[in-house]
Amino acid sequence: MPYDRTVKPAGTFEETVEAVRRELADQGFGILTEIDVQATLKAKLGHDMEPYLILGACNPPLARQALDADRSVGLLLPCNVVVRTEGDQVVVQAIDPSTMVALTGVDAMAPVADEAARRLDAALARLMEGGA
Repeated sequence: MPYDRTVKPAGTFEETVEAVRRELADQGFGILTEIDVQATLKAKLGHDMEPYLILGACNPPLARQALDADRSVGLLLPCNVVVRTEGDQVVVQAIDPSTMVALTGVDAMAPVADEAARRLDAALARLMEGGA
């Protein structure tokens, strides 16, 4: 089962990160967490790697609905969005919200996952239209 939604927009890594933030915000998502994997692995292990940023995106009304359906779903929140490079290309990947339904088995999660997917897909589509 695929668990991601992936696009490869034009633009630099930095431009894409800015565009991802903007497009997520336009869809009602705030960034709760930010993990610079490249910097962390360099600092902790001396390991060099390509730019790799994990953004923890949260849409508060959707998060509340998901938590009301199953308090344990917090284990799957926030919705992670990765911006990374692959060769000369920038890759943006978002978790497929349907994984919440598949992993929890809670049917009440389906409408929340559907709405989260609609919003994430809209943000990713805007990136491909030149949001970066």
